[in-house]
Amino acid sequence: MFFDQLERIFKGVFVIAVVALGMSFFQKDKLPGPEFFSEAVLSDPLQTLTDKASFQTQINDQVYTIIPLFDYHLSGVVVTDYESGSLGDIYHHRQWKDFLNVKDLCVVWGQNVQSDVFRKLRYSSGSWTCFFQIPDRQMGTQFRSDQLSNNHILTDNIDLHRLVMRAAPGDEVRISGMLANYQNQATGFERETSISRTDTGNGACETIYVTHFSITKTANPIWRLMYRVAGWSAILAVLGFIATLLVRPAKRIFR
Repeated sequence: MFFDQLERIFKGVFVIAVVALGMSFFQKDKLPGPEFFSEAVLSDPLQTLTDKASFQTQINDQVYTIIPLFDYHLSGVVVTDYESGSLGDIYHHRQWKDFLNVKDLCVVWGQNVQSDVFRKLRYSSGSWTCFFQIPDRQMGTQFRSDQLSNNHILTDNIDLHRLVMRAAPGDEVRISGMLANYQNQATGFERETSISRTDTGNGACETIYVTHFSITKTANPIWRLMYRVAGWSAILAVLGFIATLLVRPAKRIFR
């Protein structure tokens, strides 16, 4: 009887966790309205010539050369992101040995946020790009593509790394650092940064070596917490159910 009750409990927890997981999945990355954000996201990025010289840094036995071009400051709203070296990414870590680019953040600002048009588009990220889909021609005239950028975030600092990894769609972020080219001579890998917000296509992404990063507004904290709790609850429920099956005594069958 005791083990039968345990099985029912674990089954119930699993069902509730899966339902909560599904609900929170569609809410955790919802983009808030313009009133949620500070006035900082209305300004264009600040880009000025830098006096910083090229330098090298090492991560996981890989040596990278960073060539700063401009000092850069950006405040904006994350609309989609991509974790470099994620399970489906065969390029960054396995092929290129690029452990410096920890995450890509696709960010909007200015009139796109003020007019609320940014919430009417659909966004997705890949290992190189940020895609956006405009639903109709009227939205196309309102949305400014020069007030959106896909940013390759570079850092060799573990504290900054952790902060960057926490950023998610809907968050307001502030990024300071340098627009920089970088290379790994051992693998022959190199990447150049865009230095304009008006370019498009291949090479239009900003590559930022970050010296300061902050999440000034966190979107959907309750839904994100629910998503994490529900995910772990579902896993623990499955493990608990399996453990119950393994340790329970064999049932007697009466004929």
